[in-house]
Amino acid sequence: MTLVERFFEYVSFDTQSDMDTGLTPSTPGQMFFAKYLVDELKRIGMSEVKVDDNGYLTATLPSNISRQVPVVGFIAHMDTSPDFTGKHVKPKIVSNYDGGDIALDEEENIYLKPDEFPELTKYLGQDIITTDGHTLLGADDKAGIAEIVTAMAYLIKNPEIEHGKIRICFTPDEEIGQGADHFDVEGFGADFAYTLDGGELGELQFENFNAAFVRLVVHGRNVHPGYARGKMRNSMRIAHQLASMLPRHETPEHTEGYEGFYHLMSFNGDVEKTELTYIIRDFDSDRFEKRKREMHHLVNKVNAEFGADTVEIVMNDQYYNMRTKIEPKMHIVDLAAEAMKRAGVTPLILPIRGGTDGARLSYMGLPTPNIFAGGHNFHGRFEFIPVQSMEKAVKVILQIVQLLAAENK
Repeated sequence: MTLVERFFEYVSFDTQSDMDTGLTPSTPGQMFFAKYLVDELKRIGMSEVKVDDNGYLTATLPSNISRQVPVVGFIAHMDTSPDFTGKHVKPKIVSNYDGGDIALDEEENIYLKPDEFPELTKYLGQDIITTDGHTLLGADDKAGIAEIVTAMAYLIKNPEIEHGKIRICFTPDEEIGQGADHFDVEGFGADFAYTLDGGELGELQFENFNAAFVRLVVHGRNVHPGYARGKMRNSMRIAHQLASMLPRHETPEHTEGYEGFYHLMSFNGDVEKTELTYIIRDFDSDRFEKRKREMHHLVNKVNAEFGADTVEIVMNDQYYNMRTKIEPKMHIVDLAAEAMKRAGVTPLILPIRGGTDGARLSYMGLPTPNIFAGGHNFHGRFEFIPVQSMEKAVKVILQIVQLLAAENK
């Protein structure tokens, strides 16, 4: 099976995760996909292939050399975003892209346009996989899975390539922040690992946001509007007032690079009760803590004006910047950068404006930088991935294991 055939097969599985089920994996499609992958990994010749009750699939490619080499892991996640449908995905290839608009669904006037997505112009003459305009594609992160499996299959078919022990893991529920919840770091047994969960060709990332989730509940009082003076307390208006007190331009749509933000994710309610959910993000730990304190401060101000317990706040940290854990072991970042160069890829060392399983795994004792998988515009109908970027990701994996073996002669 070719890399593209493998990828097309994988995206046919509906593996959207769901925050509200309380299960692991959160949706049955992920376990169904995991069991399919178990069969495939056994078929290509991997060892110790198993999936546990929580949907974590692990496998081993044993070392083919006698000398001691650090055990490296490669990790990707099986779920797709709950924010956009991943059911009945119909991928298609635009061969030898000419730089024009790409018709996803001509009848419904859905086009992928370089005017709107200028990164398309980087891939002139390449073969681009897109959606049909009605689902996400699932390159996040089934491209990573396809690349890892393809690399393992290549090593098995070419035993003359020296490598140490390799461990792989495909996780559930990364998109809802639970991908590392039940990861058995000790059982995985790798000295370090890489997630293949990045975006465009060359991305190499070892720092990410510090992250917190906030839920605000605003309590109001409903009274007949004709007689409401001095009595009604409209929770929606209070919630709007609170939201307006946050810095106007410290939002995702106004920030980039190392700039943090407050992101209002939902606002639902009526006169009696309104709920708001936020995520808070910042790379710098001091600024991150300051943002959390500011949220509590604004809640206190609103409660001082409208009465104690008008607003309830629940805030939970989600993950932290893995740079703290990676910097003492920067040789693993250097290893990936050198592997990219040998694969003909220019490393783009960038911060992740988000998080990966690798961030949490790094704090759990498994240093795990992130490597590109090749896709763009994740989580929506305009997602695409160049075939050539996927092929380069496979080559980077192969170079990493060969470099490790060569360094330990």
